[in-house]
Amino acid sequence: MTPRLLLATANAGKVRELVLLLDGLGYTLTSLRDHPGAYLPPEGETSYRDNALEKARAGARAAPTAVTLGDDSGLEVDALGGRPGVASARYGGHGLSDAERTRRLLDELGSTTVRSARFRCVLALVAPWGEEAMVEETVEGVLTDAPRGTHGFGYDPIFLIPELSRTFGELSGPEKDRLSHRARAVAAARPILARWAVRLRQAS
Repeated sequence: MTPRLLLATANAGKVRELVLLLDGLGYTLTSLRDHPGAYLPPEGETSYRDNALEKARAGARAAPTAVTLGDDSGLEVDALGGRPGVASARYGGHGLSDAERTRRLLDELGSTTVRSARFRCVLALVAPWGEEAMVEETVEGVLTDAPRGTHGFGYDPIFLIPELSRTFGELSGPEKDRLSHRARAVAAARPILARWAVRLRQAS
């Protein structure tokens, strides 16, 4: 039987990226959109790791025979003391669009010349037999004064990679998938997922 991997997220942008990044591992991939009754707990304000693990555990309750993957990520801006960080998806309040959140962030930064920032991604993995694992990766960049590009999602249009002089919003999907925090985290998680896939096939 083909092992299954549930992506414990309802974020369409994350699902698109993860499906591409996880290609070749031999799993049948689903997301919370394929499990209408699944409940995703509210994200906390203090820890990427706790949030990612709670999502993965919620996925395991919805699909107990599948490996589940929970993702929590955020933008850490040095001039703002690391904010919005773990609250990146809720920065400025609930209900704002990506563009509105980005505009608010740029307004708060104002004319400061300290533009260094990083994206951080934590992935939590839960196996059907109860084993849990976690990986964490970052990518460094600087923030632009205005959005550039139409690709990606979230804060991608203002996050510039200095070596390329382009924002994530200006990169194609494959280009971003070679550089992003999520790409790096998935690369670190792949050996674990590959090992678990073998165990699931042997048990079927």
